[in-house]
Amino acid sequence: MKLEFFGHDERYTVEQSLLNLFPGELPVYEPIGPGDGTWARVACREEDGERLLVTVDLSLQGRGNSAFHTAVLSGTDYEREGQRRYAVAACFYLAAREFLATEPPWGMLTGVRPDKLVTAALEAGRTPEEARRMLEEEYFVSGPRAALAAETGAAAHQAAGELGPGDIALYVGIPFCPTRCAYCSFVSQSVERSFSLVEPYAEALIGELRAGGEMVRRTGLRVRAFYMGGGTPTTLTADQLDRVLTAFEESFDTLPCGEITVEAGRPDTITAEKLAVLKSHGVTRLSVNPQTMEDRVLEAIGRHHTAEDIRRAMELTAAYGFDHVNMDLIAGLPEDTAGGFRRSLEACLAFGTDNVTVHTLALKKGSRILTEGLAVPGPEAVGEMLEGAGPALRQAGFAPYYLYRQKYMSGSFENVGWSRPGGECLYNIYIMSELCSILSFGAGGSTKMVDRGANRIQRVFNPKYPAEYLRRPEKWRANQAAFAAFYAEKS
Repeated sequence: MKLEFFGHDERYTVEQSLLNLFPGELPVYEPIGPGDGTWARVACREEDGERLLVTVDLSLQGRGNSAFHTAVLSGTDYEREGQRRYAVAACFYLAAREFLATEPPWGMLTGVRPDKLVTAALEAGRTPEEARRMLEEEYFVSGPRAALAAETGAAAHQAAGELGPGDIALYVGIPFCPTRCAYCSFVSQSVERSFSLVEPYAEALIGELRAGGEMVRRTGLRVRAFYMGGGTPTTLTADQLDRVLTAFEESFDTLPCGEITVEAGRPDTITAEKLAVLKSHGVTRLSVNPQTMEDRVLEAIGRHHTAEDIRRAMELTAAYGFDHVNMDLIAGLPEDTAGGFRRSLEACLAFGTDNVTVHTLALKKGSRILTEGLAVPGPEAVGEMLEGAGPALRQAGFAPYYLYRQKYMSGSFENVGWSRPGGECLYNIYIMSELCSILSFGAGGSTKMVDRGANRIQRVFNPKYPAEYLRRPEKWRANQAAFAAFYAEKS
Protein backbone atom coordinates (compact mmCIF):
# COMPACT_ATOMS: atom_id res chain seq x y z
CA MET A 1 0.00 0.00 0.00
CA LYS A 2 1.36 3.41 -0.99
CA LEU A 3 1.42 5.87 1.90
CA GLU A 4 1.57 9.67 1.82
CA PHE A 5 1.80 11.82 4.95
CA PHE A 6 0.94 15.48 5.31
CA GLY A 7 1.74 17.57 8.39
CA HIS A 8 3.27 14.73 10.43
CA ASP A 9 5.68 11.80 10.35
CA GLU A 10 3.80 9.14 12.35
CA ARG A 11 5.29 6.46 10.12
CA TYR A 12 5.58 3.75 12.77
CA THR A 13 1.99 4.23 13.96
CA VAL A 14 0.56 3.95 10.44
CA GLU A 15 2.79 1.01 9.51
CA GLN A 16 1.72 -0.97 12.58
CA SER A 17 -1.94 -0.21 11.88
CA LEU A 18 -1.51 -1.28 8.27
CA LEU A 19 0.13 -4.59 9.20
CA ASN A 20 -2.52 -5.24 11.85
CA LEU A 21 -5.52 -4.57 9.61
CA PHE A 22 -4.20 -5.70 6.22
CA PRO A 23 -1.56 -8.40 6.92
CA GLY A 24 -0.80 -8.94 3.24
CA GLU A 25 0.01 -5.30 2.57
CA LEU A 26 3.44 -3.71 3.01
CA PRO A 27 4.08 0.03 3.27
CA VAL A 28 5.47 1.70 0.14
CA TYR A 29 6.66 5.29 0.26
CA GLU A 30 6.16 6.51 -3.29
CA PRO A 31 3.92 9.24 -4.74
CA ILE A 32 0.36 8.09 -5.38
CA GLY A 33 -0.42 8.15 -9.08
CA PRO A 34 -3.70 8.32 -11.02
CA GLY A 35 -3.73 4.56 -11.74
CA ASP A 36 -2.91 3.38 -8.21
CA GLY A 37 -5.69 1.41 -6.54
CA THR A 38 -4.28 0.72 -3.06
CA TRP A 39 -3.07 3.70 -1.07
CA ALA A 40 -3.64 5.94 1.95
CA ARG A 41 -3.21 9.65 2.54
CA VAL A 42 -2.87 10.54 6.21
CA ALA A 43 -2.94 14.24 7.10
CA CYS A 44 -2.66 16.10 10.41
CA ARG A 45 -3.33 19.76 11.09
CA GLU A 46 -2.88 21.52 14.43
CA GLU A 47 -4.81 24.68 15.24
CA ASP A 48 -3.70 27.07 18.00
CA GLY A 49 -1.32 24.42 19.32
CA GLU A 50 -4.20 22.54 20.96
CA ARG A 51 -6.77 21.25 18.47
CA LEU A 52 -5.65 18.41 16.19
CA LEU A 53 -7.55 17.38 13.06
CA VAL A 54 -6.62 14.08 11.38
CA THR A 55 -8.00 12.93 8.03
CA VAL A 56 -7.38 9.61 6.28
CA ASP A 57 -8.31 8.90 2.68
CA LEU A 58 -7.87 5.22 1.93
CA SER A 59 -8.25 3.16 -1.25
CA LEU A 60 -8.09 -0.62 -1.41
CA GLN A 61 -8.05 -2.11 -4.89
CA GLY A 62 -9.95 0.88 -6.21
CA ARG A 63 -12.55 1.06 -3.42
CA GLY A 64 -12.32 4.22 -1.36
CA ASN A 65 -13.27 5.42 2.09
CA SER A 66 -12.43 8.42 4.27
CA ALA A 67 -12.47 9.26 7.95
CA PHE A 68 -11.60 12.16 10.21
CA HIS A 69 -10.80 12.46 13.90
CA THR A 70 -10.37 15.48 16.16
CA ALA A 71 -8.48 15.68 19.45
CA VAL A 72 -7.46 18.28 21.99
CA LEU A 73 -3.74 18.12 22.80
CA SER A 74 -2.74 18.84 26.40
CA GLY A 75 -0.17 18.05 29.05
CA THR A 76 3.55 17.39 28.63
CA ASP A 77 5.29 16.92 25.30
CA TYR A 78 5.34 13.16 26.00
CA GLU A 79 1.60 13.11 26.66
CA ARG A 80 0.84 15.20 23.58
CA GLU A 81 2.92 12.82 21.47
CA GLY A 82 0.83 9.89 22.72
CA GLN A 83 -2.40 11.78 22.01
CA ARG A 84 -1.22 12.50 18.48
CA ARG A 85 -0.31 8.85 17.87
CA TYR A 86 -3.69 7.73 19.17
CA ALA A 87 -5.55 10.17 16.92
CA VAL A 88 -3.67 8.98 13.81
CA ALA A 89 -4.18 5.29 14.64
CA ALA A 90 -7.88 5.77 15.45
CA CYS A 91 -8.52 7.65 12.23
CA PHE A 92 -6.71 5.04 10.15
CA TYR A 93 -8.79 2.31 11.81
CA LEU A 94 -12.05 4.15 11.15
CA ALA A 95 -11.17 4.49 7.49
CA ALA A 96 -10.02 0.87 7.20
CA ARG A 97 -12.90 -0.89 8.97
CA GLU A 98 -15.06 -0.45 5.85
CA PHE A 99 -12.87 -3.05 4.11
CA LEU A 100 -12.63 -5.64 6.91
CA ALA A 101 -14.61 -8.88 6.65
CA THR A 102 -14.64 -9.06 10.46
CA GLU A 103 -13.43 -6.50 12.94
CA PRO A 104 -10.22 -7.51 14.76
CA PRO A 105 -10.87 -8.81 18.30
CA TRP A 106 -8.38 -6.24 19.65
CA GLY A 107 -9.71 -3.39 17.53
CA MET A 108 -7.10 -0.76 16.67
CA LEU A 109 -4.59 -2.02 19.26
CA THR A 110 -1.35 -3.24 17.73
CA GLY A 111 0.95 -3.61 20.75
CA VAL A 112 2.13 -6.60 22.74
CA ARG A 113 0.51 -5.53 26.02
CA PRO A 114 -3.08 -4.35 25.50
CA ASP A 115 -3.95 -4.53 29.18
CA LYS A 116 -1.33 -1.91 30.12
CA LEU A 117 -4.04 0.61 29.24
CA VAL A 118 -6.22 -0.93 31.95
CA THR A 119 -3.44 -0.88 34.54
CA ALA A 120 -2.72 2.78 33.79
CA ALA A 121 -6.42 3.63 34.04
CA LEU A 122 -6.71 1.91 37.42
CA GLU A 123 -3.63 3.73 38.68
CA ALA A 124 -5.30 6.98 37.59
CA GLY A 125 -8.31 6.16 39.78
CA ARG A 126 -10.71 4.70 37.22
CA THR A 127 -12.72 1.55 38.00
CA PRO A 128 -12.28 -1.76 36.16
CA GLU A 129 -15.66 -1.21 34.51
CA GLU A 130 -14.61 2.25 33.30
CA ALA A 131 -11.37 0.77 31.97
CA ARG A 132 -13.28 -1.94 30.11
CA ARG A 133 -15.59 0.63 28.52
CA MET A 134 -12.56 2.69 27.53
CA LEU A 135 -11.13 -0.25 25.56
CA GLU A 136 -14.44 -0.81 23.78
CA GLU A 137 -15.33 2.81 23.04
CA GLU A 138 -11.94 4.41 22.45
CA TYR A 139 -9.94 1.50 21.01
CA PHE A 140 -12.77 -0.53 19.39
CA VAL A 141 -11.83 -3.71 21.29
CA SER A 142 -14.50 -6.42 21.26
CA GLY A 143 -16.54 -6.91 24.43
CA PRO A 144 -15.05 -10.30 25.38
CA ARG A 145 -11.46 -9.09 24.84
CA ALA A 146 -12.07 -5.87 26.75
CA ALA A 147 -13.45 -7.86 29.68
CA LEU A 148 -10.42 -10.19 29.53
CA ALA A 149 -8.00 -7.25 29.57
CA ALA A 150 -9.88 -5.68 32.46
CA GLU A 151 -9.19 -8.78 34.56
CA THR A 152 -5.53 -9.15 33.67
CA GLY A 153 -4.92 -5.41 33.96
CA ALA A 154 -6.40 -5.50 37.46
CA ALA A 155 -4.04 -8.37 38.39
CA ALA A 156 -1.09 -6.28 37.19
CA HIS A 157 -2.36 -3.29 39.17
CA GLN A 158 -2.44 -5.41 42.32
CA ALA A 159 1.05 -6.82 41.67
CA ALA A 160 2.42 -3.32 41.06
CA GLY A 161 1.14 -2.20 44.45
CA GLU A 162 3.25 -4.90 46.15
CA LEU A 163 6.54 -3.84 44.53
CA GLY A 164 9.07 -1.43 45.99
CA PRO A 165 11.31 0.93 43.97
CA GLY A 166 14.34 -1.38 44.32
CA ASP A 167 12.54 -4.62 43.48
CA ILE A 168 13.68 -6.58 40.41
CA ALA A 169 13.26 -10.02 38.85
CA LEU A 170 15.86 -12.37 37.37
CA TYR A 171 15.73 -14.40 34.16
CA VAL A 172 18.19 -17.19 33.37
CA GLY A 173 18.15 -18.53 29.80
CA ILE A 174 19.07 -22.09 28.84
CA PRO A 175 19.06 -22.05 25.01
CA PHE A 176 19.08 -25.80 24.41
CA CYS A 177 16.29 -28.25 23.51
CA PRO A 178 16.21 -31.97 22.70
CA THR A 179 14.84 -31.12 19.23
CA ARG A 180 13.53 -27.97 17.55
CA CYS A 181 9.72 -27.70 17.39
CA ALA A 182 8.12 -26.75 14.07
CA TYR A 183 6.62 -23.53 15.46
CA CYS A 184 9.79 -22.31 17.18
CA SER A 185 11.92 -19.34 16.19
CA PHE A 186 13.55 -18.78 19.57
CA VAL A 187 17.32 -18.63 19.88
CA SER A 188 17.78 -22.24 20.95
CA GLN A 189 19.88 -25.12 19.74
CA SER A 190 19.31 -28.85 19.61
CA VAL A 191 21.43 -30.63 22.20
CA GLU A 192 21.97 -33.32 19.59
CA ARG A 193 23.92 -30.79 17.50
CA SER A 194 25.54 -28.69 20.19
CA PHE A 195 26.23 -31.10 23.06
CA SER A 196 29.82 -29.91 23.38
CA LEU A 197 28.62 -26.37 24.24
CA VAL A 198 26.37 -27.31 27.16
CA GLU A 199 29.00 -27.76 29.87
CA PRO A 200 31.07 -24.66 29.03
CA TYR A 201 27.81 -22.73 28.74
CA ALA A 202 26.77 -23.81 32.25
CA GLU A 203 30.15 -22.74 33.64
CA ALA A 204 30.01 -19.35 31.90
CA LEU A 205 26.45 -18.84 33.15
CA ILE A 206 27.57 -19.55 36.73
CA GLY A 207 30.25 -16.88 36.36
CA GLU A 208 27.72 -14.36 35.06
CA LEU A 209 25.33 -15.16 37.93
CA ARG A 210 28.02 -14.65 40.55
CA ALA A 211 29.06 -11.32 39.05
CA GLY A 212 25.41 -10.26 38.80
CA GLY A 213 24.79 -11.13 42.43
CA GLU A 214 27.68 -8.96 43.53
CA MET A 215 26.39 -6.06 41.40
CA VAL A 216 22.83 -6.40 42.78
CA ARG A 217 24.06 -6.44 46.39
CA ARG A 218 26.26 -3.40 45.75
CA THR A 219 23.34 -1.56 44.12
CA GLY A 220 20.98 -2.36 47.02
CA LEU A 221 18.29 -4.10 44.95
CA ARG A 222 15.90 -6.83 46.03
CA VAL A 223 15.05 -9.91 43.94
CA ARG A 224 11.34 -10.75 44.04
CA ALA A 225 11.10 -13.48 41.38
CA PHE A 226 13.46 -15.88 39.58
CA TYR A 227 12.63 -17.54 36.26
CA MET A 228 14.73 -20.09 34.39
CA GLY A 229 13.46 -20.52 30.83
CA GLY A 230 14.71 -21.46 27.43
CA GLY A 231 14.90 -23.45 25.34
CA THR A 232 14.38 -26.24 27.82
CA PRO A 233 16.32 -25.81 31.09
CA THR A 234 15.94 -29.48 31.98
CA THR A 235 18.13 -30.42 29.01
CA LEU A 236 20.90 -29.69 31.53
CA THR A 237 22.03 -32.65 33.60
CA ALA A 238 21.04 -32.88 37.25
CA ASP A 239 24.58 -31.86 38.22
CA GLN A 240 24.53 -28.83 35.91
CA LEU A 241 21.14 -27.73 37.26
CA ASP A 242 22.47 -28.14 40.79
CA ARG A 243 25.52 -25.96 40.09
CA VAL A 244 23.54 -23.20 38.35
CA LEU A 245 20.91 -23.02 41.11
CA THR A 246 23.63 -23.13 43.78
CA ALA A 247 25.26 -20.12 42.12
CA PHE A 248 21.92 -18.30 42.28
CA GLU A 249 21.42 -19.12 45.96
CA GLU A 250 24.96 -18.16 46.96
CA SER A 251 25.02 -14.96 44.91
CA PHE A 252 21.63 -13.40 45.73
CA ASP A 253 19.56 -12.84 48.85
CA THR A 254 16.77 -15.33 48.21
CA LEU A 255 14.73 -14.45 51.31
CA PRO A 256 12.55 -11.80 49.56
CA CYS A 257 12.32 -13.99 46.44
CA GLY A 258 8.97 -15.67 46.95
CA GLU A 259 8.89 -17.34 43.54
CA ILE A 260 11.44 -19.60 41.85
CA THR A 261 10.25 -20.97 38.51
CA VAL A 262 11.97 -23.50 36.25
CA GLU A 263 10.65 -24.60 32.88
CA ALA A 264 10.74 -28.36 32.43
CA GLY A 265 8.97 -27.97 29.14
CA ARG A 266 9.72 -31.29 27.49
CA PRO A 267 8.70 -34.52 29.24
CA ASP A 268 11.61 -36.32 27.58
CA THR A 269 13.96 -34.20 29.74
CA ILE A 270 12.23 -34.80 33.09
CA THR A 271 13.81 -37.35 35.41
CA ALA A 272 13.47 -38.14 39.12
CA GLU A 273 17.08 -37.04 39.67
CA LYS A 274 16.49 -33.61 38.11
CA LEU A 275 13.21 -33.08 39.98
CA ALA A 276 14.95 -33.94 43.25
CA VAL A 277 17.59 -31.28 42.51
CA LEU A 278 14.93 -28.67 41.73
CA LYS A 279 13.01 -29.49 44.88
CA SER A 280 16.17 -29.31 47.01
CA HIS A 281 16.81 -25.78 45.77
CA GLY A 282 13.37 -24.56 46.76
CA VAL A 283 11.84 -24.31 43.28
CA THR A 284 8.25 -23.23 43.89
CA ARG A 285 6.89 -23.44 40.37
CA LEU A 286 7.52 -25.97 37.62
CA SER A 287 6.32 -25.50 34.06
CA VAL A 288 5.66 -28.64 32.02
CA ASN A 289 4.68 -27.58 28.52
CA PRO A 290 3.11 -30.28 26.37
CA GLN A 291 1.59 -27.75 23.88
CA THR A 292 -0.82 -30.55 22.91
CA MET A 293 -1.92 -33.95 24.20
CA GLU A 294 -2.71 -35.25 20.71
CA ASP A 295 -0.10 -37.71 19.40
CA ARG A 296 -0.54 -36.80 15.75
CA VAL A 297 -0.02 -33.12 16.57
CA LEU A 298 3.08 -33.90 18.63
CA GLU A 299 4.47 -35.78 15.64
CA ALA A 300 3.59 -32.93 13.27
CA ILE A 301 5.48 -30.36 15.35
CA GLY A 302 8.58 -32.56 15.61
CA ARG A 303 8.40 -33.71 19.21
CA HIS A 304 9.93 -37.11 19.85
CA HIS A 305 7.57 -38.12 22.62
CA THR A 306 3.93 -39.10 23.05
CA ALA A 307 1.03 -37.95 25.20
CA GLU A 308 1.64 -40.99 27.40
CA ASP A 309 5.17 -39.71 28.08
CA ILE A 310 3.61 -36.43 29.26
CA ARG A 311 1.28 -38.31 31.60
CA ARG A 312 4.20 -40.22 33.11
CA ALA A 313 6.18 -37.00 33.56
CA MET A 314 3.25 -35.35 35.31
CA GLU A 315 2.83 -38.33 37.65
CA LEU A 316 6.53 -38.11 38.50
CA THR A 317 6.30 -34.35 39.03
CA ALA A 318 3.29 -34.74 41.33
CA ALA A 319 5.30 -37.07 43.57
CA TYR A 320 7.70 -34.22 44.45
CA GLY A 321 4.95 -31.86 45.61
CA PHE A 322 5.92 -28.59 43.95
CA ASP A 323 3.77 -25.69 45.14
CA HIS A 324 2.60 -24.79 41.64
CA VAL A 325 2.68 -26.53 38.27
CA ASN A 326 1.99 -24.81 34.95
CA MET A 327 1.13 -26.45 31.64
CA ASP A 328 1.26 -24.69 28.25
CA LEU A 329 -1.01 -25.35 25.29
CA ILE A 330 -0.93 -23.80 21.81
CA ALA A 331 -4.12 -23.24 19.81
CA GLY A 332 -3.61 -23.59 16.07
CA LEU A 333 -0.85 -26.20 15.77
CA PRO A 334 -0.53 -28.29 12.58
CA GLU A 335 -2.96 -31.22 12.44
CA ASP A 336 -4.95 -29.98 15.45
CA THR A 337 -8.71 -29.45 15.56
CA ALA A 338 -11.10 -27.75 17.96
CA GLY A 339 -11.97 -31.17 19.36
CA GLY A 340 -8.32 -32.11 19.77
CA PHE A 341 -7.54 -28.88 21.56
CA ARG A 342 -10.50 -29.41 23.89
CA ARG A 343 -9.23 -32.90 24.75
CA SER A 344 -5.75 -31.52 25.43
CA LEU A 345 -7.14 -28.91 27.82
CA GLU A 346 -9.29 -31.50 29.60
CA ALA A 347 -6.22 -33.70 30.05
CA CYS A 348 -4.23 -30.82 31.57
CA LEU A 349 -7.02 -30.01 34.00
CA ALA A 350 -7.25 -33.67 34.99
CA PHE A 351 -3.62 -33.54 36.17
CA GLY A 352 -4.64 -31.04 38.86
CA THR A 353 -2.32 -28.29 37.65
CA ASP A 354 -3.16 -24.86 39.08
CA ASN A 355 -1.81 -22.84 36.15
CA VAL A 356 -2.54 -23.21 32.42
CA THR A 357 -1.18 -20.91 29.73
CA VAL A 358 -3.17 -20.89 26.50
CA HIS A 359 -1.08 -19.61 23.59
CA THR A 360 -2.20 -18.78 20.08
CA LEU A 361 0.11 -20.00 17.34
CA ALA A 362 2.29 -17.19 15.99
CA LEU A 363 3.59 -17.80 12.48
CA LYS A 364 7.19 -16.74 13.02
CA LYS A 365 9.84 -16.22 10.40
CA GLY A 366 12.39 -19.02 10.58
CA SER A 367 9.96 -21.59 11.99
CA ARG A 368 9.57 -24.87 10.12
CA ILE A 369 5.84 -24.19 9.79
CA LEU A 370 6.69 -21.38 7.38
CA THR A 371 9.88 -22.71 5.81
CA GLU A 372 8.28 -26.08 5.04
CA GLY A 373 4.77 -24.77 4.39
CA LEU A 374 3.03 -26.95 7.00
CA ALA A 375 -0.77 -26.70 7.00
CA VAL A 376 -2.28 -25.09 10.09
CA PRO A 377 -5.89 -24.51 11.21
CA GLY A 378 -7.47 -21.30 9.97
CA PRO A 379 -8.43 -18.33 12.16
CA GLU A 380 -12.01 -19.58 12.53
CA ALA A 381 -10.84 -22.93 13.94
CA VAL A 382 -8.35 -21.19 16.25
CA GLY A 383 -11.11 -18.87 17.44
CA GLU A 384 -13.26 -21.90 18.23
CA MET A 385 -10.42 -23.41 20.27
CA LEU A 386 -9.97 -20.24 22.30
CA GLU A 387 -13.67 -19.57 22.77
CA GLY A 388 -14.07 -23.03 24.26
CA ALA A 389 -11.02 -22.74 26.52
CA GLY A 390 -12.16 -19.74 28.55
CA PRO A 391 -15.46 -21.18 29.85
CA ALA A 392 -13.83 -24.56 30.57
CA LEU A 393 -11.07 -22.95 32.62
CA ARG A 394 -13.47 -20.70 34.51
CA GLN A 395 -15.66 -23.67 35.35
CA ALA A 396 -12.57 -25.38 36.79
CA GLY A 397 -11.90 -22.40 39.06
CA PHE A 398 -9.32 -20.56 36.94
CA ALA A 399 -9.16 -16.84 36.17
CA PRO A 400 -6.97 -14.95 33.66
CA TYR A 401 -4.08 -13.05 35.24
CA TYR A 402 -1.76 -11.99 32.40
CA LEU A 403 -1.91 -11.72 28.64
CA TYR A 404 0.18 -10.60 25.72
CA ARG A 405 0.08 -10.57 21.96
CA GLN A 406 2.65 -11.29 19.26
CA LYS A 407 3.04 -10.38 15.63
CA TYR A 408 1.60 -12.76 13.05
CA MET A 409 -0.74 -14.50 15.51
CA SER A 410 -3.42 -16.58 13.92
CA GLY A 411 -6.66 -14.60 13.92
CA SER A 412 -4.92 -11.69 15.69
CA PHE A 413 -5.81 -13.27 19.05
CA GLU A 414 -3.66 -13.45 22.22
CA ASN A 415 -1.79 -15.59 24.78
CA VAL A 416 -3.40 -15.82 28.22
CA GLY A 417 -2.15 -17.16 31.53
CA TRP A 418 -4.87 -18.71 33.68
CA SER A 419 -4.53 -19.79 37.30
CA ARG A 420 -6.46 -20.88 40.30
CA PRO A 421 -6.35 -18.34 43.18
CA GLY A 422 -2.81 -18.13 44.52
CA GLY A 423 -1.26 -19.89 41.54
CA GLU A 424 -0.31 -16.76 39.59
CA CYS A 425 3.25 -16.49 38.30
CA LEU A 426 4.41 -13.03 39.39
CA TYR A 427 7.36 -13.05 37.00
CA ASN A 428 4.95 -13.30 34.07
CA ILE A 429 2.99 -10.32 35.35
CA TYR A 430 6.15 -8.30 36.01
CA ILE A 431 7.61 -8.80 32.56
CA MET A 432 4.43 -8.53 30.51
CA SER A 433 3.17 -5.43 32.32
CA GLU A 434 6.68 -3.94 32.61
CA LEU A 435 6.29 -3.41 36.35
CA CYS A 436 9.95 -3.79 37.33
CA SER A 437 13.40 -4.34 35.88
CA ILE A 438 14.33 -7.80 34.61
CA LEU A 439 18.02 -8.69 34.89
CA SER A 440 18.74 -11.43 32.35
CA PHE A 441 21.54 -13.98 32.23
CA GLY A 442 22.71 -16.26 29.45
CA ALA A 443 22.68 -16.27 25.66
CA GLY A 444 19.83 -14.31 24.15
CA GLY A 445 19.15 -12.58 27.46
CA SER A 446 17.28 -9.28 27.20
CA THR A 447 17.78 -7.11 30.27
CA LYS A 448 15.05 -4.53 30.73
CA MET A 449 15.55 -1.58 33.08
CA VAL A 450 12.27 0.00 34.19
CA ASP A 451 11.67 3.30 35.94
CA ARG A 452 7.89 3.45 36.16
CA GLY A 453 7.89 6.79 37.95
CA ALA A 454 9.68 8.46 35.04
CA ASN A 455 7.97 6.28 32.42
CA ARG A 456 11.40 5.19 31.21
CA ILE A 457 12.54 1.81 29.89
CA GLN A 458 16.05 0.93 28.74
CA ARG A 459 17.21 -2.38 27.25
CA VAL A 460 20.54 -4.14 26.78
CA PHE A 461 21.10 -7.54 25.20
CA ASN A 462 23.45 -10.46 25.69
CA PRO A 463 24.89 -12.18 22.61
CA LYS A 464 22.21 -14.27 20.91
CA TYR A 465 23.92 -17.60 20.39
CA PRO A 466 25.70 -19.86 22.92
CA ALA A 467 29.01 -19.91 21.04
CA GLU A 468 29.04 -16.12 20.74
CA TYR A 469 28.05 -15.78 24.40
CA LEU A 470 31.04 -17.92 25.37
CA ARG A 471 33.41 -15.85 23.22
CA ARG A 472 32.23 -12.44 24.42
CA PRO A 473 31.92 -12.25 28.23
CA GLU A 474 32.73 -8.55 27.98
CA LYS A 475 29.19 -8.00 26.62
CA TRP A 476 27.38 -9.28 29.71
CA ARG A 477 29.86 -7.40 31.90
CA ALA A 478 29.00 -4.19 30.05
CA ASN A 479 25.29 -4.94 30.42
CA GLN A 480 25.62 -5.41 34.18
CA ALA A 481 27.52 -2.13 34.40
CA ALA A 482 24.70 -0.43 32.48
CA PHE A 483 22.18 -1.94 34.91
CA ALA A 484 24.07 -0.57 37.92
CA ALA A 485 24.42 2.84 36.25
CA PHE A 486 20.67 2.95 35.53
CA TYR A 487 19.90 2.56 39.24
CA ALA A 488 22.63 4.98 40.28
CA GLU A 489 21.03 7.59 38.01
CA LYS A 490 17.55 6.70 39.22
CA SER A 491 18.48 7.27 42.85
